[in-house]
Amino acid sequence: MKFYSIWSFMYLFFGVFLFFSGLFFFNIDKVIFCDWEFFSLGSCSFVMTLLFDWMSLLFMGSVLLISSMVIYYSYSYMSSDLNVLRFLYLVLLFVFSMMFMIISPNLVSILIGWDGLGLVSYCLVIYFQNWKSYNAGMITILTNRVGDIAILFSIAWFLNNGSWHFLYYLFLDLSWFSILMLLLVLAAFTKSAQIPFSSWLPAAMAAPTPVSALVHSSTLVTAGVYLLIRFNVLFKFYNTSLLLFISIMTMFMSGLGASFEYDLSKIIALSTLSQLGLMMSILFIGSFEISFFHLLTHAFFKALLFLCAGLIIHCMNDTQDIRFMGALISHFPYTLMGFCVANMSLCGFPFLSGFYSKDLSVEYLQMINFNSFIYLIFVISMALTVFYTMRLLYYVLYGYLGVSSLCLYEEDFIMLSSMLFLILMGLFAGVLLSWFIFSTPIFIFLPFFPKLIPLIIILFSGVLMYLINEFYLLDNPFGLSFGNLLLYFFGNMWFLPTFSTYMIYYKGFNFTLLYEDVISMGWGEYLFSCCLGMYSIYLSKLNLILQNNSLKLFFSGFILFSFLVYV
Repeated sequence: MKFYSIWSFMYLFFGVFLFFSGLFFFNIDKVIFCDWEFFSLGSCSFVMTLLFDWMSLLFMGSVLLISSMVIYYSYSYMSSDLNVLRFLYLVLLFVFSMMFMIISPNLVSILIGWDGLGLVSYCLVIYFQNWKSYNAGMITILTNRVGDIAILFSIAWFLNNGSWHFLYYLFLDLSWFSILMLLLVLAAFTKSAQIPFSSWLPAAMAAPTPVSALVHSSTLVTAGVYLLIRFNVLFKFYNTSLLLFISIMTMFMSGLGASFEYDLSKIIALSTLSQLGLMMSILFIGSFEISFFHLLTHAFFKALLFLCAGLIIHCMNDTQDIRFMGALISHFPYTLMGFCVANMSLCGFPFLSGFYSKDLSVEYLQMINFNSFIYLIFVISMALTVFYTMRLLYYVLYGYLGVSSLCLYEEDFIMLSSMLFLILMGLFAGVLLSWFIFSTPIFIFLPFFPKLIPLIIILFSGVLMYLINEFYLLDNPFGLSFGNLLLYFFGNMWFLPTFSTYMIYYKGFNFTLLYEDVISMGWGEYLFSCCLGMYSIYLSKLNLILQNNSLKLFFSGFILFSFLVYV
């Protein structure tokens, strides 16, 4: 188990070094570009490239800081597991793949890190070997393969330039870059689980909690957002209204789903999906800096939220239903303190780290003069974030049902010390990064009422949540059958898991069995597999009939054959 401590402190040291190096590089406006050329084929050169600028260094530092805390947390969380070293090596490989993708300005090396993330995430999702994990791992890797194919197509398409360095060519106004943008958006949407690829993200919660903390905070799901942030120049040439609509709808859909969900881990997974939709929508609106800012602040408090939830689930005898919880503040005071900080930061409570990026996002949207529909859905989605966050705190902290018993597992020093650093980042990361990563302060000029709209939404959503859950207003609002169907529609991500999983194998699997019987075992075997042999037999029989007891045909055929050979 000492390997956990060694790797944790190593990641912590390099994370602090890279984080402050990123701030220093931003301050002096410095970029390091390392380029090794392996060989040149025609006009295309095959190179290995590393890019160290303020964005890659800052993101790598954040990933390593979160990974160090998660690995240290796993030292205690996975202590009773039989394959602790295998788990550690998989997590290290997962983080290394993300590092490789962050520092790559080359589409081929991006693919190596991108594919590494997908494959290692599959190994981690199926770590607990049961049918649920296998199914979740399969939908995770199959969805991510769509993005891998899009990256492969974009590599082939980018070969028109004679190089895969996208930084060299993004400022050229080329007509065929529209295909490249669509391929990259498809890849990013699959990795960041936007509609219609959203169903794999809650399914991936079958992995151990430390893996979920890594996946949902700073590694797998943020890879798609980071890829589009690197390619942000492309969006200036084209109309991205449809992409903005899809990301806004993802944000809205996941907020609705989390408001009707009772599984603790799935609520947090859907909140990640909501924040990914927010990052994507701000990116398509036109500010990659704010999107990257929210990406960093979200990473810290989301990792803290998962670590606290993992300990709560651990101590509740692996019960994830929030209806069985209640009054846990008296049992785990330190853990619930971190849980409250992360939740309040998630819903944008003033002066926590999430507030600075979310409030800036809303005000930027107000100033950019987009249409009222986008603004309305954006504001409703923020209100839903506050609603499900307060609902989660209501069920976990408030009241006690006494339905589920607590086990004797208690908070230990290792878990609490890993949470402490993330609590500090959840409190202060937003204000520090807002000072450091904007070269000039974003000037917000709004009237009094629009400026107060986010705060009013927070208060209104909190009060509405209390009224609905205290007086059971959502038990059956629209009559028996229609109400249940509507609640199932809202709470089941608009039937996306049904479309992407059950629909494929429910009827289709029986059809494939029938198809296999007909094609492989029936006429298909006779017609296709034996076709050449049967054709040869048919020709030989025809030849035999023609030449049977007919010397004229035999000699004329012999002369014709001889003529063809010699001529």
